[in-house]
Amino acid sequence: MASKKLPSTIRKLVATRASSNFREVVSIVTQPTPKPGDGEVLVKNRFVGINASDINFTAGRYDPTAKYPIDIGFEAVAEVVDAGPNAMYKPGQPVMYLQYGAFSDYKIVKASVCVPLPEVKAEYLPFILSGNTAAISLDKVGELKSGETVLVTAAAGGTGQIAVQWAKLKGCHVIGTCSSEDKIQFLKSIGCDRPVNYKTENLREVLKKEYPKGLDVVYETIGGDMFDTCVENLATHGRLIIIGYIENYETDKGYKPSHTVSTLPARLLRISASVRGFFLMNFAKDTAPYVMQQIQYHKEGKLKSFVDMGEKASAGPFVGLEKIVDAVEHLYSKKSIGKIVVDVSSKL
Repeated sequence: MASKKLPSTIRKLVATRASSNFREVVSIVTQPTPKPGDGEVLVKNRFVGINASDINFTAGRYDPTAKYPIDIGFEAVAEVVDAGPNAMYKPGQPVMYLQYGAFSDYKIVKASVCVPLPEVKAEYLPFILSGNTAAISLDKVGELKSGETVLVTAAAGGTGQIAVQWAKLKGCHVIGTCSSEDKIQFLKSIGCDRPVNYKTENLREVLKKEYPKGLDVVYETIGGDMFDTCVENLATHGRLIIIGYIENYETDKGYKPSHTVSTLPARLLRISASVRGFFLMNFAKDTAPYVMQQIQYHKEGKLKSFVDMGEKASAGPFVGLEKIVDAVEHLYSKKSIGKIVVDVSSKL
């Protein structure tokens, strides 16, 4: 039963063809409002999250066989407005979900993938994708231990902010890279022990001088030269987690070969180190428990959540589906701090 009279149509953002040029290939389409089926809910999205990998998805890198147009967007905080038979949530329930096609005002979602929330709040959104990527990868792939030295690249971003705090909660010493003085101050405010502005400091020199024993764990999202620097500074038994390689997402191929690839086996072998990949969809069973743990830490004041809704962006604020393109471009401008979020429930 629907909680209120629903609109006859919904709006959503789709990619019309494969390309890393997000603005060029996306458009808003209208279609009849769908009815939830067995075990499904219809949600009204309030906040949607912007991710570097949105460009990978429109470019078809996750599914080269995709038939365009395709629905895009990964995550949202929403409210259930209609429920099908056997759905575990009723209209009025705030939820958060991770499912393709989140860039829409209304969305059919499997109730089983929804995480119940105490309220509709933008600050919860970083936890389901960015936060889970950080927490689950550091715990299960990075095998984080108290007392270790951890490097987080792009530390002031949506996932970096959680990675820094998660490592601190585990009792680690945390180094975080960023690109501005504002981000340096932000990183200090969330407990980062050694922020490094790579535009004013040479990261290689900082690591060689201040951390001669090397890095126990690296949370790496940049790729290219940053990846090479991290590999060169791994400690004995060090673990580098590949979260992404954002530096090259906007290129045709989406990546460029690392200079260290040819020597990587020899480098890792002599120090018993490893490079490990992480893709959140391979850890689906951990989604809800880790989200709830982050929410609990947030309530207790142990974990801060920062969202950037474009208040200071030249194209902001990010309100309405039309602003999603601007929000994606804001992410790649490297001027954002925290998780970029768009309010899609209203329009300026």
